[in-house]
Amino acid sequence: MKPIRMAAAIAAVALATGGASAHEPGETIIGLPGDPAAATREIAIVMSDDMRFAPATVMAQRNATLKLVIRNAGKLRHEFMLGTQKELEQHAKLMQRFPNMEHDEPNAVTVEPGRTRTLLWKFTTPGTVYFGCLQPGHYEAGMRGKVVVLN
Repeated sequence: MKPIRMAAAIAAVALATGGASAHEPGETIIGLPGDPAAATREIAIVMSDDMRFAPATVMAQRNATLKLVIRNAGKLRHEFMLGTQKELEQHAKLMQRFPNMEHDEPNAVTVEPGRTRTLLWKFTTPGTVYFGCLQPGHYEAGMRGKVVVLN
């Protein structure tokens, strides 16, 4: 079965439904893809088969661009997706229907066992941006975290 890429569709829905407060092209309520030259910090996030992220909470200053280095230390496929809590919950349900879906989007990556992927993201709005692994059952088992964006 061919992988399905849905993160861009979710971002488009967020924009179309008012989930955006666009100040820059492509900006949504959770921010926008980051410029590698603007990265102010590198954060290592490890995913494990105990259905956890380490760390599960990341702090960021408003308008900071973070380089998130996501490593799958387990034997199962995992993924990392940034979004609102509602977007993650909706996508987790979609993943139940399409478990072979793969992500390689600015806000989401699928990470095979033993592999590492990188996301660059600019956090433009103070508040909380959520992340989770939406492989079937993983999010529901507690594989989630958050980025707290300070003003």
